[in-house]
Amino acid sequence: MTLTAKPPASTPAADEPGQAAASARPKRTRSPRTWVRGGGLSTLVFLAPMLVVFGFFSWSPIVQSVIMSLQKTNLLDPPAWVGLDNFANVLSDPLLGTAVVNTLYFAGLALLFGFPLPIIMAVLMSEVRRGKGFYSALAYLPVVIPPVVAVLLWKVFFDASPTGLFNAILGWVGIPPQPWLQSPATAMPSLVLEATWAAAGGSIIIYLAALLSVPPELYDAAEVDGASIWRKIWHVTLPQLRGILFIMLILQVIGTAQVFLEPYLFTGGGPNNATVTILLLIYRYAFQNSLGGDYGEATALSVMLAVVLALLSWLYFKLTERWSS
Repeated sequence: MTLTAKPPASTPAADEPGQAAASARPKRTRSPRTWVRGGGLSTLVFLAPMLVVFGFFSWSPIVQSVIMSLQKTNLLDPPAWVGLDNFANVLSDPLLGTAVVNTLYFAGLALLFGFPLPIIMAVLMSEVRRGKGFYSALAYLPVVIPPVVAVLLWKVFFDASPTGLFNAILGWVGIPPQPWLQSPATAMPSLVLEATWAAAGGSIIIYLAALLSVPPELYDAAEVDGASIWRKIWHVTLPQLRGILFIMLILQVIGTAQVFLEPYLFTGGGPNNATVTILLLIYRYAFQNSLGGDYGEATALSVMLAVVLALLSWLYFKLTERWSS
């Protein structure tokens, strides 16, 4: 019987020179030839059509808008370069402050009522054992209705006469008819009411889908601890949904800052400019100021709004990136 000696086990001390030599080797840099051999050229060929289409339909209008904001043009006469005069004219417009305040007022009311309502509705619908599909379809129905049709329908509801739908309902409890769209005090809340009804369905569906990702074990543990339904929502549901809540919040802020359809179709900006918003002011610059409009000032205000929303979004994500994870 012969015994063979085992090779000595390597020790960390013996491996250190090899590791040091390996780490001391220069890293290989990818040359254009290795990039092509690695499939980079074929990847670029497949991406090229998408990049061209995206650049043409997305970035090209942005660049053209920035250029147009530095010009005085009505799209009929040859454009004339005016530099920053369009921005100066917009900032000196006394109606700009009114439009900004009205837009902030609309956004504040929409966030106060329109943001928590879909969350509450989604949580309540998730607790329903029967007919969940029917309630989901019913909640999403306002989104299916064309926006213009919905606004014209609600315009009938907001009829200021005693026979109007809402005024008739108020009359049943002894409340006199209200001038919904004719009063500066009630015009903007009326617009927010319709906008909340029209947009809540999409948010409810998103929240219902997000609720499916919440582990049921968390609810079982909370129920064992004797937590009520409101404590379950506060300590289980909302923390689990905080990521989607932050995304939906910034999307709603951006959407409400660009409100146009409701003030345009309901009131046209009245009464007494109580519902003039930034986008409605842009529309007036482009189509109502003069023959052919002044597209330079309209795009200048559009660029200013885009920059403000971009900075707001960047700041928002910077402040919430730690909480949303």
